[in-house]
Amino acid sequence: MYSRWLRPAAAVLFGTLLIAAYHRTEQAVVIVDAANHLIDSLTPEQKAKALIPFEDEKQRFDWHFIPKERKGLPLREMQPYQQRLATALIAAGLSQQGFIKATTIMSLEDVLRIMEKDSGERRNPEKYYVSIFGTPATKGVWGYSIEGHHLSQNYTIVNGKISDSPSFFGTNPAKVPEGPRKGLRVLAQEEDLGRDLMTSLTPAQQATATVDKTAYKDIISFNSRKAAIEGKPSGLLASKMTPAQFNKLMVLLEMYANNMPEQQAQARMDKVKAAGKNIYFAWAGVTNVGGPHYYRVQTDTFLVEYDNTQNDNNHVHSVWRDFNGDFGLDLLKAHYEASHK
Repeated sequence: MYSRWLRPAAAVLFGTLLIAAYHRTEQAVVIVDAANHLIDSLTPEQKAKALIPFEDEKQRFDWHFIPKERKGLPLREMQPYQQRLATALIAAGLSQQGFIKATTIMSLEDVLRIMEKDSGERRNPEKYYVSIFGTPATKGVWGYSIEGHHLSQNYTIVNGKISDSPSFFGTNPAKVPEGPRKGLRVLAQEEDLGRDLMTSLTPAQQATATVDKTAYKDIISFNSRKAAIEGKPSGLLASKMTPAQFNKLMVLLEMYANNMPEQQAQARMDKVKAAGKNIYFAWAGVTNVGGPHYYRVQTDTFLVEYDNTQNDNNHVHSVWRDFNGDFGLDLLKAHYEASHK
């Protein structure tokens, strides 16, 4: 009798311990391990490209999302097993949702290669670069970036605390027009949830939310070192939304937050919660599917931007930025002030 009871009880206890162990594993530990596994696999020549002093702010703040040569070590200069370790580092800094987006975005380079009849030099799924700034460790200061065409993920780790912005995802084509992958939309939620919110507004609310009848050619913050939108926040305040509309806004922001692992996603949503109803939603362009459009969500602490205007409105840019925390500036300020004291 007792043995029959003990077996399921032991199974429950074992499962509980596993769950507890999972929650004790901080995200920074996962990232540090992934980074060091990659570093340990590199040759001296590869390390000379991949490893950059943290103090080199010119390199650390130099981020972009266009197809160009970059700092760091590209995947195409790695052996297959090193590419797997680099992929593990990409996964360590993203959620499952974010990782799927990132790797699928990278794969779109092959779609562009075929569409543009490129040689494979400009459009190459392996022209994504890993840069590691400083020495990965759970104590101290370091960072890394994963970057290439339409993907730029920038991390700063200060004594185990993680900054994950600027965080950029883009797609070209936004919807694959032909071929075996016809119809693929990597950033479908970014577009659909934003439009769903805008079209749920009343005509008067839409008039307030619309900051320009013509969609902008790109995100306004672009690749600036520090996120900035000139003037006061504009658009429709969340406090002027109905409960149902506010819920759509929260769903949109949760989607952006959930590109990151659980702990980082929660940190983003804590900023959303702290903002309360002091959140502005702004729109530019048209609301019909296939037309040029842009939106942003802005608070005192963070900015979300999205646009789809290029290549006949089939080219998406989206970004999450922190006004005071991009590249970990808020974490670094607190760290240096504490060290000085």
